[in-house]
Amino acid sequence: MTSQRTRMRMIERLRNYGITDEIILSVMGTIPRHLFVEEALASRAYEDVALPINYGQTISSPWMVARMSELLRNNSSLNKVLEIGTGCGYQTAVLAKLANYVYSVERIGPLLTRTRIRLHKLQIKNISLKHADGLLGLPDASPFDGIIMTAVTTHIPDTLLEQLTIGGRIVFPRGSNKQNLCIIEKNANGYEETMLEEVNFVPIISGVIKK
Repeated sequence: MTSQRTRMRMIERLRNYGITDEIILSVMGTIPRHLFVEEALASRAYEDVALPINYGQTISSPWMVARMSELLRNNSSLNKVLEIGTGCGYQTAVLAKLANYVYSVERIGPLLTRTRIRLHKLQIKNISLKHADGLLGLPDASPFDGIIMTAVTTHIPDTLLEQLTIGGRIVFPRGSNKQNLCIIEKNANGYEETMLEEVNFVPIISGVIKK
């Protein structure tokens, strides 16, 4: 269940589900997703489901990772990307193969420690992981070509939107009871928002957890 053949079946399923960006499909075909979940769940790693990763968090389904990555990349090259919610690091690993450099922020300290070790073992080097409140972004590293948020929120703070480049976009789930995938694009005149399909994410929480 963790073989390259199993991974390729996942990629073909994503293609059948409507993912058209072949670069993203190729990238996801190279990343061993089973290494990002608990050993007891490794046999389910390539199913199209979200799985628990401890601390009340989940690893998004392969389709959701592919969909958000596709929307973020938008058939263009990415220089710097900010990820809000490092989690287990799977989305981080995908982004690291799509962008020149990835900054990722996680509020749960113990989770970030485990993920840092995992990504180091996989020799993913074009990333910077930070234990911080993701809603604040990383002003010192901005501007970013893209920002991806892997937890639902009712709004995006202005301080975060200001960290986008002109032409950049943020991809995130918006809502409360009903959630929708959302894109906000920054242009010379301001911001343009597009609402997409319904999704289901854990809520974003401000602040940090050290232990």
